[in-house]
Amino acid sequence: MGFGGISIWQLLIVLAIIVLLFGTKKLRGMGGDLGGAVKGFKKAMSDDQNAEKQASEDKTEQIQKSSESTPIDSSTTSKTKDNDKV
Repeated sequence: MGFGGISIWQLLIVLAIIVLLFGTKKLRGMGGDLGGAVKGFKKAMSDDQNAEKQASEDKTEQIQKSSESTPIDSSTTSKTKDNDKV
């Protein structure tokens, strides 16, 4: 028993009919086109994932840079307090 109740002999007969209808040259070309399409799809998916990772890393760097603060000079704060008293 094969795939879903189809025997191996039935699959071979269907394959032979397909080869007779389309020819080996056309089937080879279609297979190459299909393989190229799958390869292009995988490449696009990996490029998209890399772009998402890069964008998230950039956002993380921006957050880290914005959270860093410069130390406040205590002398300027005390001067402004003195000026307020006057």
